[in-house]
Amino acid sequence: MPGYEEKFFQSRDGLRLYYRDYGGAFDRAPVLCLHGLTRNCRDFESVAASIAPHRRVITVDQRGRGRSQYDPAWLNYHPGTYVTDMWALLDQLSIRRAILIGTSLGGLMAILMAAMRPQALAGVVLNDIGPELDPTGAQRIANYAGRLAPVRTWADAVDQVKQTFGLALPDYGDAQWREFAEKSFIEDASGVPRLAADPRIGDALRSIPAPPGATQGMWLAFCALRNVPTLAIRGAHSDLLSENTFDRMQRELPHLKRVTVPNRGHPPQLDEPEAREALRLFLDGVSE
Repeated sequence: MPGYEEKFFQSRDGLRLYYRDYGGAFDRAPVLCLHGLTRNCRDFESVAASIAPHRRVITVDQRGRGRSQYDPAWLNYHPGTYVTDMWALLDQLSIRRAILIGTSLGGLMAILMAAMRPQALAGVVLNDIGPELDPTGAQRIANYAGRLAPVRTWADAVDQVKQTFGLALPDYGDAQWREFAEKSFIEDASGVPRLAADPRIGDALRSIPAPPGATQGMWLAFCALRNVPTLAIRGAHSDLLSENTFDRMQRELPHLKRVTVPNRGHPPQLDEPEAREALRLFLDGVSE
């Protein structure tokens, strides 16, 4: 039996969205895990299992990913919509305060949520993301999102994730790449793996320009975390979160706890010893 319940909730615009509820201690602030742009809740299987004995953990497939419904209005694939979905989920579960763990896009969502309702956050973990994106990594992601060729076999799926994420995970062996592929694809009715993300997510990313002053606005939003316990994790070779931005994050939030994960690009998988220990210490230190 899995250590979680599979559930669905309805977004405010009527989509059926999937999440996993890992239970855990209900007398402490629960953890809500937010995945990256084309990823899904399975990225948090390992970290959720390690946290769940101590706190309730909820992992979500954002709209258009995993087992959640695809959005026919694909221009809705942007952080503002996802944040609205997460408030709807927390409201439906009667969760007044939560700890957010956000990887990449999920971290941007966490920053926006802090700017909107800092009182609703008991803590935030930003995994390889900050208020300012390194153009190198941003362009790399824009180049592949929604543009990966369909695969025919699981061997093809493994090859594709190796090509896409190989630089970020240079020490992965065959078994790890197979597991990564299984988290990235879902078998269709014919048993053929298909990527577990709507290709239109990439179209939305490339079609919606950043508004003037977006980076400055994100720094202002980031500063809403001044009274929220915050941990920032960076891959040592990240091409999305630069060292300069990582250092500025510390200057802007003196209470920020930081850790760099060696031999990782964008993003760390949070199962690395350094990331696991940083998460353990951080969550133990959140009083709620």
